[in-house]
Formats: sequence, structure tokens, C-alpha cells
Amino acid sequence: MPITVPDGLPSIDLLRQEHIFTINEYRATHQDIRPLRIVLLNLMPKKIETETQLLRMLSNTPLQMEVELLQVSSHKSKNTPQEHLLKFYKTFEEIRGERFDGMIITGAPVEQMPFEAVDYWQELCQMMEWSKTHVFSTLHICWGAQAGLYYHYRIPKYDLPQKMFGVFEHRPLCPTHELLRGFGDCFPVPHSRHTEVRAQDIERVDNLQLLAVSEESGVHLAGSRDGRQLFVTGHWEYDRDTLANEYRRDLARHLPIEMPKHYFPSDDPSKEPLLTWRAYGSLFYSNWLNFVYQKTPFDLSGLD
Repeated sequence: MPITVPDGLPSIDLLRQEHIFTINEYRATHQDIRPLRIVLLNLMPKKIETETQLLRMLSNTPLQMEVELLQVSSHKSKNTPQEHLLKFYKTFEEIRGERFDGMIITGAPVEQMPFEAVDYWQELCQMMEWSKTHVFSTLHICWGAQAGLYYHYRIPKYDLPQKMFGVFEHRPLCPTHELLRGFGDCFPVPHSRHTEVRAQDIERVDNLQLLAVSEESGVHLAGSRDGRQLFVTGHWEYDRDTLANEYRRDLARHLPIEMPKHYFPSDDPSKEPLLTWRAYGSLFYSNWLNFVYQKTPFDLSGLD
């Protein structure tokens, strides 16, 4: 939330250089306030689990929000009860005429397929094109980030020799950026993916800014310079046991899987993992929502 300060206060300029939002007394008494409208496109198989994780992240601010849950109509979910989808989720056709302050596009377990081979790719492309004029800021996660970078900027994804799996240390490249306000010199993020995007491809695009990277897991956070399109390759929203459950699931299926790195204490799967990333995840989502709150026009019909 912004800080209301007296007009002419000397510290205002310094605070603004640090991307701390301030408003003067006149604006505070005359501003229009409404709930933020957020649409969540949930592409994950276990939709209830994913929606719970992301709603937890979004709820850690005093801002009032209206969240719309969205599914693709060109793919039938096999892991979520149809009753749940019919009751709580809408399709693109149902919200096409609406406008939103923010949008989240989740990951999906299709990263080893070519983008064009995914059965809902054309529908997703329609949504990503629509987001440019109907959403102020869109946050793409994991495969969603790879899909967004490919669609908007033709940045490819690359197969990894083995799964990027574990909790990795990252460093901010732009510590004063609005999305990284309050972060320290390093922070942990869980990753679980078979493919990657590369920093050099992002750095070749003038409109893109690389914001956070890891020596082990590579690119983590990038975005357009106006903040309208944001790309996160890791999973700040993960619960304590998400990676553990995935590891044990793959072991039970006799799939080739290595123990997640930097996750189990002393690399002992019998020990409960430490939840080291939750505070940073909450801070990131709070920063994003605050950015959206400050920058989105009150009348969303003015988006372009």
C-alpha cells in the first residue's frame, strides 16, 4: 500500500528512487478505490492444489481482490472433478469481453512437447494476445513463462540433460526494481522442470529486462520494461512438501528422478524439508500486486 506523506516532504524523491510508493495528501483524499480484478488461468492437472497455493500468495496484502478462475475449453482435465470446474471455473469465451488488472498463467506438465503440439496451444495464444489489451500485467509461471516468452518474443526453450529439481539460490540483478523491493542479496526458489530459457536470448530483446538469475538453475525472473508481461521460471507458490510428493510419486512409478537438490536436510528424504522460500514468495506477490494497484488505470476500459 502507498504511504501518504505531506506535500513537499524532502524524503519523497529518495523513497521514489527506491520504488517505494508515496502519494500526497491531495491525491489521498481524492483517489478512487476499487477491488483489483485478477484472472487465474490454471493449466495444472491438480487444479484445486494449484489454486490454493496461488490464492495463498495473493492473500498476503491488505488489498481487496476479485479473483476469477479460468480454464481452457480445448482440453479436458482428468485430475480435477468436473463438478468443481463447472461450479468455479469459467472459459475464455465467458470472460473475453472483460478487463482485468492482473492475470496469472500457471505452468503445465507439457514442457517436453513442442509448443504447437499442445492441444490447447491455439486457445492459449488467443488468451495471450487478448491479455495485451485486456489485462494490465500478466504473470507467467514455469511452462507458462516459457510459452509467454515464445509467443510474445519468439524466445525458444531448450531441453535439459536432467531435470532441474530442487531449491536453488538466486540473486537479483536489479535490486531496486519494484518487484524485488525488500529482497536481500540472495533468495531461494523451488524449481521443477525439464527445459529452460537462456539469459542470452532474453538479453537480445530490447524490451525485456533480466531481473533475477541463479548460478545453478539459470533464469528465474524477467519482464517487459513496462511490467505488462512478467515471466517466472520457478515456483514460489509451492508448499513445503510439493517437491517431496513429486519425488516419491516418480520413484513409485520407476521414472528416472534424482533427489531434489538443497531440499531435504542433510539430503535425507526421511527428514521434513525446511520451508525457506515462502517469505520471499509472499513478498514477490505483494510487490506485484502493489505495482498493479499503483499503475493500473481506475477505468480498465482505457487499457491498450
